[in-house]
Amino acid sequence: MEKMSILGKTEQYAKGAREMIYCVEDERNIRELLIYTLETTGFQAKGFENGKELQKALEEEVPELILLDIMLPGEDGYSILEKLKNNSVTRNIPVIMVTAKEAEYDKVRGLEGGADDYITKPFGMMEFVARVKAVLRRSSRQVEDRELRCSDLYIKVKRHEVWYKERKIDLTRKEFELLLYLMENKSLVMTRNQILCHVWGYDFDGETRTVDVHVRSLRQKLGEAGNYIETVRGVGYRIGA
Repeated sequence: MEKMSILGKTEQYAKGAREMIYCVEDERNIRELLIYTLETTGFQAKGFENGKELQKALEEEVPELILLDIMLPGEDGYSILEKLKNNSVTRNIPVIMVTAKEAEYDKVRGLEGGADDYITKPFGMMEFVARVKAVLRRSSRQVEDRELRCSDLYIKVKRHEVWYKERKIDLTRKEFELLLYLMENKSLVMTRNQILCHVWGYDFDGETRTVDVHVRSLRQKLGEAGNYIETVRGVGYRIGA
């Protein structure tokens, strides 16, 4: 990753709201580069070396996004992610794993643990900024006050609630948006690329595995209602066929 890869390009980004982004990365050079890149593209950013520093910062301010490395001194990124998602204050903060661990197992583990995206090092800084903006865009998307149904499964959109019969189902942000997208297009087959673009806001080659991981997790949480989601082999998914 080179600092110069972002210089000369920052004028392409309009100065919008100054969202706060926390970066948990133990390698100082990488941490400073990420913070520099974020701040030159219109964000606020703070860096932390480990989970303890992050926890202390969270007690003072809750950010709009957390960038989280996996291989950290002391508590690793998976454990930190689990704690974030199990805490009512931090569970809805979007998290992007930024790590050198590129094995599929590691990526699946991070996504199933609730991460909104997974970026492997090294990566281009333009793509990095695009993916940060995509996650923020999806997390702040305004929703209408409406209710969608598929048999006994229904979504209260504005409340971000999912119910099956009389049981409320807790989903991660991305699981909710995935189910919402399928429900909005009831009976239609949505390709993996369509889902990736709509829910995650980007379309990078080789990332459709992200969709499959979230569909599997969503089915498990829906229980018997998970059978409403149909896999259309070689194409994608649909609900309520």
